[in-house]
Amino acid sequence: MAIDYAIQYNCAPRRELGDDDLLELLKEQERANLIIRMYRESGDQRPPSEMGYEFTRQTPEAQPETRLIVVQDVLNRVEVLNTLAHHCRGCPANRASKPYGCAGFIQYPLSVAGEAWLLNRLPTPADPLVWLLLKQGIDNFMYDGQDIAALRAGSDTYFETQTALVRGLGEFSVNANQIFEMIFTVGDIQPNHAGVLLLFFHAIPRDLEADHIMGIGAANPADLPFLLQTERGDDQTIDELKDFFRALYMAWALGVGLHVAP
Repeated sequence: MAIDYAIQYNCAPRRELGDDDLLELLKEQERANLIIRMYRESGDQRPPSEMGYEFTRQTPEAQPETRLIVVQDVLNRVEVLNTLAHHCRGCPANRASKPYGCAGFIQYPLSVAGEAWLLNRLPTPADPLVWLLLKQGIDNFMYDGQDIAALRAGSDTYFETQTALVRGLGEFSVNANQIFEMIFTVGDIQPNHAGVLLLFFHAIPRDLEADHIMGIGAANPADLPFLLQTERGDDQTIDELKDFFRALYMAWALGVGLHVAP
């Protein structure tokens, strides 16, 4: 399980498959390749038509349903990805320089370290314009984090901890549930919201004039470089959050949305 995302660049694979089907096929392909690799590493050389795995999903009635999946059936279904992959060469949305590098994921459960990293990047009164924009955004859009809190309650499926971290930001405090609500429950992230999120989490420079901040959705990315880099000590969640923000930055720079499927 993961938060899936993809840059909504107007390309042939996206026009043919759509965002949701594209992401689902990519996940199926990854699972099939993982199963084949596990078989081979154990010395099992049988063909994919004789490989299988159990896959459990929630039904619309919230009941678990387990099916046996044959790997060859999956490979047949995802072959369309191989057919269309040549369109990814030279694509400006290909952040990972590989087929379908416009897409990515953040795996559950999200770590405590990842939550702390997000909170620690938020603006303080030392960055008054961005700090005030954050405060107004939380108030105006009434981000209370209750839907995210419900996901935490009694389960470690989505979060490593059942207690959301909190950070004081001068006149107000923010908890991790509010932050995840702000990022991942607003639907597809359009350029204006993307620019604001990049400011909030200091993925781009904040030392901007007020009119520049208010027009961040149409800002020139050439003047605002991406600041997040991989660092020694980053855990998996932090690595994947940084990849997410890089995709968000590229979508913003291209003037397109970022499709998000939590």
